[in-house]
Amino acid sequence: MDPDHEKNGKLEPPEEEGEETATPVEEAPSPSEVPPAPTEELKGWKFLLFYLCFYGFMTQLRPGESFITPFLLSPERNFTKEQVTNEITPVLSYSYMAVLVPVFLLTDYLRYKPVLILQSLSHISVWILLIFGTDVIAMQFMEFFYGITMAARVAYSSYIFSLVSPARYQRAAGYSRSSVLMGVFLSSVLGQLCVTVAGVPFIMLNYISLGFMIFGLILTLFLKRPKKSLFFNKRVSKQENGVHQSEIQKMNPEAKADGLCGGWKNSVFVRMLLELKGTVRHPRLRIWSLWWIFNSAGYYLMLYYVQILWNEIYPTTNNRRVYNGGVDAASTLLGAITSFTAGYVKIRWSLWSELVIGVVTAFQAGLLILMNTTSNIWICYVAYILFRSSYQFLVPIAIFQIASSMSKELCALVFGINTFFATILKTIITIIIADKRGLALSVHPQFYVYFGYFTILAVVYLAAAAWVIIRYKKEDHAEENEANKPQAAEQKVVTDKSTAESHA
Repeated sequence: MDPDHEKNGKLEPPEEEGEETATPVEEAPSPSEVPPAPTEELKGWKFLLFYLCFYGFMTQLRPGESFITPFLLSPERNFTKEQVTNEITPVLSYSYMAVLVPVFLLTDYLRYKPVLILQSLSHISVWILLIFGTDVIAMQFMEFFYGITMAARVAYSSYIFSLVSPARYQRAAGYSRSSVLMGVFLSSVLGQLCVTVAGVPFIMLNYISLGFMIFGLILTLFLKRPKKSLFFNKRVSKQENGVHQSEIQKMNPEAKADGLCGGWKNSVFVRMLLELKGTVRHPRLRIWSLWWIFNSAGYYLMLYYVQILWNEIYPTTNNRRVYNGGVDAASTLLGAITSFTAGYVKIRWSLWSELVIGVVTAFQAGLLILMNTTSNIWICYVAYILFRSSYQFLVPIAIFQIASSMSKELCALVFGINTFFATILKTIITIIIADKRGLALSVHPQFYVYFGYFTILAVVYLAAAAWVIIRYKKEDHAEENEANKPQAAEQKVVTDKSTAESHA
């Protein structure tokens, strides 16, 4: 999924058949005894990957997730649209922003498994509150726990990198990502079939989702806890550590006198922040990081409120005619296809990045105004599917463009910082336009704001694209002139010589 390119060497030797080197023994094994060890290690790695993918698949089976908003607005709970829009849903943005940084740091420090357990417990809390909660306070707590589950997703996405050797990163990440997408797709299809075909009430979908989450918690307990992580729990040999310390002392002889301050300055995290300061000047990293911050903020705001918009356009009381699950399944499938297709797009990204981002963002702005102005729910569904798939098309491109020139650790830090700034921006917009203490806009005016937001972004991106292309043309023309100067001078010398000969 995320191509990892490391500058400073690999954390472990990229062995083909296992993660760890064999321990020294007194007798050299005979040739017949050599093959079984790698075979066992290979089988262990395959089983570990299979279990991780199965875990990722099962934890996505939440058939009631696509129908949370219809459930809250249904006679079973009977919340008003104003309560859901301006009091309940905004808590999700606040919760996510509050817990994102602590969860990001604790994920690495606690070595993933405790945070995955926390995520399962939060998921269980979400569905218990949906089943038994009857007032606004309970639903606000539900959104709070849902924000924790969203922040804890980083634990699963980075967990695999601490268990396998660097040579297997790409394959392992691809399998784990595919299992998650398959889980989301099947969950949406299952929920839609239960509602439309079997006539299962929304409350029963919540019970089914709770059962899957309890099973996911049981699976979490049997996950292997890594011995290392990206930042806080690196395994460094004494020899490497000695070389590293001696180099630091040569470069900074006052570090020893600084005591604790010197140790803080030489910590891994601080050195990575200093290295990150230099990489921000890279144009390609800058443009895709800005896209990640601004566009993902608008994307998730749309995602939070689109079910309320659907209920506004098509306020049916017949649960069988609510197609949220089918729409989520279609958008997930098309998003997976566009993400896969993006890996085969070969263009000169240093020249065309701004233009591609600008065109896609303008397309998304058009889809938002279409969703907000149409009275046909099916047109709104199609626009939503296209909006999500267009965003998913750019996600793998952004990941590759950001990660291609960094070490794995620095890449994780950049993605964390980008997500944090996007969350802050999303929270500010929520406070201003959605929260009851702000403008408390209903869903249609909110989508007009999102349309204006994406339109401004598109104009800025397209203007930047025009400037980059014009600058490129000027530089290319200047290079051609520089290349033609020696040829023109040589031709002039030849002409002058022939003229002198003719006069003679």
